[in-house]
Amino acid sequence: MADADEKQKPKAPQGAKAPQGGRAPQGAKPPRQAKGGAAAAPAPATPAARARVTGDVPPRLRDRFRTAVIPAMMKEQGYTNPFQVPRLEKIVLNMGVGEGKENPKVLDFAVADLLAITGQKPVVTRAKKSIANFKLRENSPIGCKVTLRGARMYEFLDRLVNVALPRVRDFKGVPPKAFDGRGNYALGLKEQVIFPEIVYDKVDKVRGMDVIMVTSARTDEEAKALLAHLGVPFRES
Repeated sequence: MADADEKQKPKAPQGAKAPQGGRAPQGAKPPRQAKGGAAAAPAPATPAARARVTGDVPPRLRDRFRTAVIPAMMKEQGYTNPFQVPRLEKIVLNMGVGEGKENPKVLDFAVADLLAITGQKPVVTRAKKSIANFKLRENSPIGCKVTLRGARMYEFLDRLVNVALPRVRDFKGVPPKAFDGRGNYALGLKEQVIFPEIVYDKVDKVRGMDVIMVTSARTDEEAKALLAHLGVPFRES
């Protein structure tokens, strides 16, 4: 009888290999775990949530714009729709480093200063063409810049208005005629040490920077009214 049973067993197809290491064949479902057994295997980890830019606390200047500036601008300018109110679109910080063409390592200090001030990695700017009189070659590093939008933009403007500018010696306000005719405002700072994020003992050289505030306003008057409501201290002309 044993010989007859062995003859009735189907043979494996030629060339097929038996599963090694006790692995189940492909497509087979693992057996269910009995009740009261060991704990189930942990579920696969889900991708981490995207880190927030400013943490859990929203920028107070953005909340002020939504709750106070928009109603005030609608009343003053006669807007009928909140979306007609001009908005602050971006802030660009540019720091020129003329000696960077001779010593590229100097740019590292400027990049570190802008990174500490804004919390965003700067981009190195390069010369677009060669100028013999300035001993400048094309594509030479000559500075760095940062473009801020959203929450970081409002947080930087809040620190600039309430912390940095009051630390300027003999400060009487920013010039009110530094608009470009298209609703954008340019402000020049002579020292980067006015920001509390900069440690004076670690500064290799005092450098200035340009702060460009780009708005959606169509006229300079609308842009000035917007920035004044946001707290920019304009000098009395």
